[in-house]
Amino acid sequence: MPELTRLDIVLPPEHEEEEAALLQGYLALHVSHGWEESSLPTGEMLFRIHTVIPEGCEELMRLLPPLLPSASFECSQITAVNWLETWKEYFTPVRVGKFLVLAPWMREELEAALAAGDALPILIEPKTTFGTGHHPTTALCLEAVSSLHDAGRLTKGMRFLDLGTGSGILGIGCVKLGLAGEGLDIETAAIANSEENRAINGATSEDFTLALGSVEKASGPYDLVLANILAQPLRHLAPDIAALKNSRGERPILVLSGLLDIQADSVEQAYTELGYPVAQRMQSGEWVALVFA
Repeated sequence: MPELTRLDIVLPPEHEEEEAALLQGYLALHVSHGWEESSLPTGEMLFRIHTVIPEGCEELMRLLPPLLPSASFECSQITAVNWLETWKEYFTPVRVGKFLVLAPWMREELEAALAAGDALPILIEPKTTFGTGHHPTTALCLEAVSSLHDAGRLTKGMRFLDLGTGSGILGIGCVKLGLAGEGLDIETAAIANSEENRAINGATSEDFTLALGSVEKASGPYDLVLANILAQPLRHLAPDIAALKNSRGERPILVLSGLLDIQADSVEQAYTELGYPVAQRMQSGEWVALVFA
C-alpha cells in the first residue's frame, strides 16, 4: 500500500479557546479534505491530518508554529489502508430532520426505514472528501432544509441550487422532498461521486442536474440556494449569490454553512450589506449554518 503523511498538532491542556478556534479556522481554509480532532485523556487537544502530498504537511509545519507557539508538531509516514473498506466498519446511520443517511450496504436499515415510513432515506457512497452527513455542517444544512419544508417554505415543484455539491447529499435530500435543481462543484471527483449517489437514490438528471463549475454556471431560477463550503468563498461569492432570483424575481432562500462560529458574523455581514435580512443561526458545537429566509 502507498505511504501517507500524517501531521499531529497537539495543544497543551492549558491552551486558550482562541488557539483552538484559530487552528480550526486555518485548517478549514487549507485542509479541505478534513482532519481528525480529539481530546486526549491527559487534557491535550489533538488535531490529526492525513495527506498523500508531503509538501502540504511541510507547508503547515512552516506556517503554523509561529501562530501557535504553545503547540507541538509531529510529522510522520504511515502505510495507507483501504479507506473504503474501513468506512464500512465505522460508517453509522445519521438521522437528521426528515432524513436518514445510510450507506448502500445497509440493506436492513434501509428496509426498516422504508417499512416505518418515518424518514426519507438518503444513500451515500462514502468517499474520503465529500459529505456523508456525519460532519456538523452537512447535518445542519439537512436540518435547515427539513425545517423549511415543515414550515411550508419549501414545497414540491420548487427549484434549488446546491453550490459545492460534494457527494450530492443536500441536493438528493431536496429531490426526496419533491424539489428539482442543479448541483455545481469545482472538483471533478465530486461530480463523479454525486452522479454515483444520484443513481443510487433513483434520481434522474432532470431531477438533479450536475455540472462542473461554480456560481457562474448557475442558470436559475432558484427558490433555494444551498452552499456548504467555506467562509472565504462564501464572502467572495456573496454578490453573485445575492444576484440569483426565483421565478417571481425575488431573492431565494439561502442556507450557508461550512462556518466556524467565529466566522459567522463576517459572512452574515457580507449578505446583509447586499440587502438580505439578519440570518437565522443554527449551531452544532463550533459549527454554524446561516439561514436567510
